[in-house]
Amino acid sequence: MRVHKPSLTFSQSTHAPRVMICIETEYFYLNRVLLLAIGLWPHHQSNLVRFQIILCLSILISCIIFQLTTFLTAECTPYLIIKVFSNVMFCSTYIINYNAFWMNTHNVKRLTEQLQQICNELKDENEINIMKEYGNSVKRYTVVIILFSMFCLFVVILLPILTPVLDIALHINGSQPRLILHFMTEYFIDQEKYFYIILLHSNAVICIGATTATATGTLLRGYLILACGLFKIASYRIEQAMTIKMLENISTKNEIIIYKEIICAVDIQRKALKYSQFLLSSFKGSFFFLIAINVISLSLNLFAIFQCVSLGNKEELVFHLLIVSVILLYMFLANYTGQEVMDHNNYIYIAA
Repeated sequence: MRVHKPSLTFSQSTHAPRVMICIETEYFYLNRVLLLAIGLWPHHQSNLVRFQIILCLSILISCIIFQLTTFLTAECTPYLIIKVFSNVMFCSTYIINYNAFWMNTHNVKRLTEQLQQICNELKDENEINIMKEYGNSVKRYTVVIILFSMFCLFVVILLPILTPVLDIALHINGSQPRLILHFMTEYFIDQEKYFYIILLHSNAVICIGATTATATGTLLRGYLILACGLFKIASYRIEQAMTIKMLENISTKNEIIIYKEIICAVDIQRKALKYSQFLLSSFKGSFFFLIAINVISLSLNLFAIFQCVSLGNKEELVFHLLIVSVILLYMFLANYTGQEVMDHNNYIYIAA
């Protein structure tokens, strides 16, 4: 009786039970919750969502308008220009982020669907585990950024409320507590009388902006990290094929298998490149404006920090320090993510 010796194959677990990966529910659940809160989740569109979009954009735009109206009633000085525009530029990044996702709703939906389709085509258990590893990295990163954003919001929202309370408790400046606002604005009303209404508007702007920046930033980085997972799978396929090639007495059948697996590796690399390029092309205009505005905002807020130090304004110093830290973190993560994608793509050629 002739026994057929099984040929050496690239995937030893091809016929193992497949473990399906649901991108949206497993790795982007937190992003989904945040984006639903501000009406930007692309898989859920209704009249209520359209109302959310109009409301959020109106609140963000009105904040910039009421900051610029300060120049109508106050004397224009270098101090005023730096104080107003340091906040205006930062708020502008909120609007750019929000508008970019709103205008690219269809493309964001396609990005999720394309990634899900690629994951559905994976059959090897090791490849599925690679995607799970990168997906878990996305979840951990998202949780950390959300916690950081919540800390910043906690500080910024409580600062104007606690300052008057502490002034009264410590009897600072007599019996008149200081009323601290996040932004220098002009609503053409009595700001002391309507202080808490103005403060509510400022807090709404900060909450919507922080939610937008956190949700959109973590989602885009999550897409690119999972693209890195696809590059890792391509490297894995190349490494396995090269391992087979280095064995002695390679049969013709095994050579065919090697060539097929190299083709599969090139195919998933091509898909990962196409996916990454589609993401970048969808947001390249927004990224250009974000980079320019963030650089200007960073410069103005650094000037504002020096002004606060020289004038001894501790409350505004904390606010501007938080803005600078957020901008630096945002720019660092954007550059680091791009470098990660390039490194994963280059590693494929090293593995070959």
